Amino acid sequence: MEYRIRPVEPKDAPGLSAVRRMPGVFETILGNPGENPGKMETMIAGLGADDYFFVAVTPDGQGGELVIGSVSLKVFANPRTRHAAGIGIMVHKDYQNRGIGRALLQEAVNLADNWLMLIRLELTVFTDNERAIHLYESMGFQREGIRRKAAVRNGVYMDELAMARIRE
Repeated sequence: MEYRIRPVEPKDAPGLSAVRRMPGVFETILGNPGENPGKMETMIAGLGADDYFFVAVTPDGQGGELVIGSVSLKVFANPRTRHAAGIGIMVHKDYQNRGIGRALLQEAVNLADNWLMLIRLELTVFTDNERAIHLYESMGFQREGIRRKAAVRNGVYMDELAMARIRE
């Protein structure tokens, strides 16, 4: 499958919004089916110096690109935590289990390790998202603890697993 990973551009907002609101995706991230489509435009416009955002895109067959995934890395602003960043990742429902999530995560880890010199990357994942947990563990993330009833999904409070990757 042909795809590439590149920094986000304003034109990606509609595609990112569609993925965030897609059944099979919004249940695994902190999105929802009624999310305002303009939210991604605002988010992209508001990216700061310590915010990094990449998209995976594939040709759409009409000369354009289809957004099929994204990863964000936000370096923490507090001087005492500037060695760390949070990660968010999502992959289009029809493109899951094809290595795109791994490639996106590798892009973020490469940036963190080799360009930003970060030593701690952290994320949370729903405790029942075994595929994502397996991916994160295969990339060196370790389980740190459970955030009980941390988010709502389909009317039920769900636990999240806090995970981190420490570069020694």
